[in-house]
Amino acid sequence: MAEEFKEGYVRSDEYNDEKIAKIASHYSEIISNLGEDVNREGLLKTPERVAKAMQFLTHGYDLDPAEILRGAMFTEDHSQMVIVKDIEMYSMCEHHMLPFMGKAHIAYIPNGKIVGLSKIPRVVDAFSRRLQVQERLTDQIKSCIQDTMNPLGVAVVIEAKHMCMQMRGIQKQNSVTTTSAFTGAFEKDSTRKEFIDLLSARLS
Repeated sequence: MAEEFKEGYVRSDEYNDEKIAKIASHYSEIISNLGEDVNREGLLKTPERVAKAMQFLTHGYDLDPAEILRGAMFTEDHSQMVIVKDIEMYSMCEHHMLPFMGKAHIAYIPNGKIVGLSKIPRVVDAFSRRLQVQERLTDQIKSCIQDTMNPLGVAVVIEAKHMCMQMRGIQKQNSVTTTSAFTGAFEKDSTRKEFIDLLSARLS
């Protein structure tokens, strides 16, 4: 199904009808077990809506992050740090199936190859749009870039807020979880410090 927006942007969501029907039937039972009337007006289409939302929120299972990178790799002599920071990130905690969200900051040092800049956020999406834990998500992004591009080093930092901490459990509203992973040149203190300094800098 496609939906037109301003300036020619078209949003297209594709759903597997068979999966949607199966997932919706389970959500209908869940809603009923919670004590609600699934037949009342406001809930009639809720199971289907939730099923579609869940399929979208986990569509990363259908994506190949390495193939995303290989689709836009170019030979280039540039050998200085490349950073893509403040990448919006949304994922689902696999323990409670509640969202966690924040920003990913990613750097690599080319080793004869660079990649189209939009591909880095796409890799983040491919791994984050799954049932996840932040620690594994960080490592998966790092390993994918390192194994696919073979750069001199990769750095990944993710900062996120977890709804399973804010809405339930400990209910701490302002806590932020930071995870990091480094390879190659970024395992050196000086290179890692340069990366962290550039993350903190607001260049005009």
